[in-house]
Amino acid sequence: MRQDLRQRLLSTNQGRIISRWEKLSPHEQSLVEQQLEAIDLEFLANLFDKRNSSFTLPDVEKIAPVPVLQPATNFAEAKREGLSSLAKGEVGILMVAGGQGSRLGTTQPKGTWPITPITQKSLFQLHSEKVLTLSKKANRDIPFMIMTSPATHDQTVAFFNSQAFFGLKKEQVIFFTQGTMPAVDLNTGEILFEEPAKVFASPDGHGGTLTALKKTGLLEQLKSQGIRHLFFFQVDNPLVQIADPVFIGHHISHRSQLSSKVILKDSPTDKLGNFIQVDGRCQIIEYSDLPMELATRKKHDGSLFIDTGNPAIHLFDVDFLDLVCSNAAALPFHLARKKVPHLDANLSKVVPEKENAWKFERFIFDIFPNAERWLLVSTKRDEEFAPLKNAQGDDSPETAKYAQSKLFIQWLEKAGVKIPAYSTTPEIEICPSFAMDAEELSRKLPSNFQAKFPLLLQD
Repeated sequence: MRQDLRQRLLSTNQGRIISRWEKLSPHEQSLVEQQLEAIDLEFLANLFDKRNSSFTLPDVEKIAPVPVLQPATNFAEAKREGLSSLAKGEVGILMVAGGQGSRLGTTQPKGTWPITPITQKSLFQLHSEKVLTLSKKANRDIPFMIMTSPATHDQTVAFFNSQAFFGLKKEQVIFFTQGTMPAVDLNTGEILFEEPAKVFASPDGHGGTLTALKKTGLLEQLKSQGIRHLFFFQVDNPLVQIADPVFIGHHISHRSQLSSKVILKDSPTDKLGNFIQVDGRCQIIEYSDLPMELATRKKHDGSLFIDTGNPAIHLFDVDFLDLVCSNAAALPFHLARKKVPHLDANLSKVVPEKENAWKFERFIFDIFPNAERWLLVSTKRDEEFAPLKNAQGDDSPETAKYAQSKLFIQWLEKAGVKIPAYSTTPEIEICPSFAMDAEELSRKLPSNFQAKFPLLLQD
């Protein structure tokens, strides 16, 4: 082992790695050295030293509800503005897709999961078809960036290749990988290994999107291409209205540096991030950090004092992202206690029964207080938020498919279609290529259209 690396390990309380390293083959030793060289050991030690620093809630007296714009405000004008920006090539689309479907019972990327009610299209296909349809409407190839993780990158790229990029041009789709952070022992801070020559590393969270954009040069590339606005969403939400022109139009007309869609919370303890306002700046507090006294506080009209939740649908000004990326403090790491299987000093497998490690993540919403100009736009949960998280129960494939069918029934009813009586929600699927919203559906359907279930509408 190189002497300088050995000294860095000793000075950062990672000396036991040296004795572990001596038990490895020359090839394994080389692999471990390469991984350790890529880790900022001093920075990692500093994070561990601050492990007991808890989240600090802003002064409760300064916390205020956030103003929320209704999308119907200047609807036609906002839509024209948004469509114009798309047509001029000012909008890019970014999908966060680094997660594996472990909670769904698969080791494949979550985006490969079949999610539509009838044709069983994957999340990747559904979102790609939305981007393709938008590109055709804008008469230009809208850049579609997909952030993967080291664990999902190769499988994701292979999946898109095997499906001919779902009709998108290959050069239109840009894959990039988020960073990782090693997991460390809960008590000692020692780096954990999942294999003799492999550090246990996990993705650095959705906040890692920004550091990855900067590190890969994609942020500069976007600016050079004239991209001014970046639409951000997560792969596991099949209802998301990708690059919604009305949302884009409001963002532009308000000269907003960051804009977010918000949904009303179902209850004080709804498991969503909470939007708040402190000294005129927007912040998000995780539901687990929101004190019950504040979560249950009511306004004079009886509604919740903190009533807006985060469905993770954002629109960023690219210049703002560039500015934020130059400020290291804007994206701090958060520590989370986790169960991490690993090898002990004798290279024997350890499967912990309780939390034994720290993992480190960055959150995209930590940059929000940096925005001087921000905008929150209301959307409805049943129209734009049905996340896929679990194999069964809430936020499962069953609930996500039900949400899609229920939404499409609303579209049909708005289009004047008489819906036959039903005891259980029928299977309905409207492909993006056929219609992206109720208004477009109304224009496409003949006046005498009769719905029969199951119903599939596609070009």
